[in-house]
Amino acid sequence: MPGPMPTLLNYFPPTEPYLNVIHVDDDILVVDKQSGLLSVPGKDPSLWDCIQHRAHQTWPTAGMCHRLDKDTSGVLVMALNKPAHGFIGSQFEFRKTTKSYIARVSGIIEEDSGLIDLPMCTDWENKPRQKIDHENGRPAQTEWQVLEREENATRVKLTPLTGRTHQLRVHMKALGHVILGDAFYASGDDLSAADRLQLHAAELGFTHPTTKEFMTFTAPVPF
Repeated sequence: MPGPMPTLLNYFPPTEPYLNVIHVDDDILVVDKQSGLLSVPGKDPSLWDCIQHRAHQTWPTAGMCHRLDKDTSGVLVMALNKPAHGFIGSQFEFRKTTKSYIARVSGIIEEDSGLIDLPMCTDWENKPRQKIDHENGRPAQTEWQVLEREENATRVKLTPLTGRTHQLRVHMKALGHVILGDAFYASGDDLSAADRLQLHAAELGFTHPTTKEFMTFTAPVPF
């Protein structure tokens, strides 16, 4: 069972680099978010430092089109004007984007690939944790593919077909292979095996709001 609920009271987000920009034009800002940095401000006033705040210092109109968990790193897109925000936001809503993540998980996955189809909902007694719930959960699907088998871990490519909170983290735990370093769902050796959550948004694709060209952005895996 995972340990005590992680707290953000000791929030010291990384500052090097301050904002890692992958691409910017008149409509969009694409960044590579570090692990340990919030996407948007937290409810507590001390949690003001985030991707949104840092982007606003150079691009005051930047708006968040989607989010990554604090401990997840990787590709994040922001819109720089309202038409772009609506255009990109609708692609996330109607699953017109392409996403792939890289993760290191506990143990050895014997099969080479598969689909996890398990409904999810909020674990209200342990919020913000999520859980599998066949009666009250919303549909959630994740495709997975083994990239490399290590001595006691497996590197996998994860493709979420839905966008539930903590979906990849809960689905991999349900598969019996929790993501290493996961402060919410891992415990013991699986938690201490890495100094950060071993989950990275490696690739994001969407149609550009002005050129209507489908663009794919990547961020190198830092683990």
